[in-house]
Formats: sequence, structure tokens, C-alpha cells
Amino acid sequence: MNNINIDLDEVLVEYIKEKCDRDITLDIDTIVKMALYEKQIENQNVSISISAVDKEKIHKINKEYRNVDRPTDVLSFPIFSRDEINSFSTLEDEKKVRELELGDIIICVDILEEHAIEYKTGILREMLYMITHGVCHLLGYDHEVEEEKKEMRALEEKILNKIGVGQINE
Repeated sequence: MNNINIDLDEVLVEYIKEKCDRDITLDIDTIVKMALYEKQIENQNVSISISAVDKEKIHKINKEYRNVDRPTDVLSFPIFSRDEINSFSTLEDEKKVRELELGDIIICVDILEEHAIEYKTGILREMLYMITHGVCHLLGYDHEVEEEKKEMRALEEKILNKIGVGQINE
């Protein structure tokens, strides 16, 4: 089983405790474990970083690193490419990697709040969705091509259902 080290911004944890009276640390652990299981990455020490920023900061990061001149809800900065992640289970045996650093996830709480209202999903689901979405990106999933988008969305819903914040009915 995976040993997971999550460098988690306490601002996010406290924000959700205050708004939703829920400790999301176990939810995040479940998200990461399920996503790793789907990628067949097991018996591996894994680390990720999850942090919070405001709208101005995420706009700046989005422009600098993606050349997109607008704020966004979540950014993921994977260490490995999709091909590298997809072949990691064999690399794991060959190279005996001690720790797999997946990358960084940056969440904009301002946009999270906007989405919670706009999509009528609530703050808890939006937060856990953004984290799930970010973790999927760190593991090579993407939504640029329709077939890959379906695969990613199915995994996201599977994970969100597992932690009790699945599909929202309007």
C-alpha cells in the first residue's frame, strides 16, 4: 500500500472546517489512494503539495506558466508526463524509486466559492472536486480530447462518490 505525504496548506483545512465542519485530510488521503490504485501505482511512497491562493495570485501564475491571461479555479503542476506516469509501475520495479513526487496543486478559494454558488454544489464538494481534479492531472489524466475527458470525469465521479460528495442533482 502507498505511504502518502501530503504537504497541505492549513488554510484549506481550516477553511473547510469553518465553512463545513469537516476535516478533509482523510478525504484527501482517500482521493490520492484511489487515483493511484486506478493507475496501478502501489507500494510506493508518494508526495504531493496542495496550496491555496487568491484570485490575483492564481491569475498571475496562470499567465506566467500557461500563458492564459485570466484567473482559474485550480492549477496542477505534474512532475511526470502522462507517458512517464503510465509506465511508472514498471519503472518502480526497475529503478526501486524511494518516493514518487507527483507535483503541486494550487487552488483559488475565491473561485471555489463562486463555483459553489454558480453550480449549486456547495463549498465542500467544490473543494474536494478541485483536489480530485488536480490529483488526476498529476497522474496524467487530461480533458483536452473527448475520450480522455470521459475517462477523467468517470474517475473523478468514482472518487467523489466514494468520499460521499458525488454527483449533485439540480
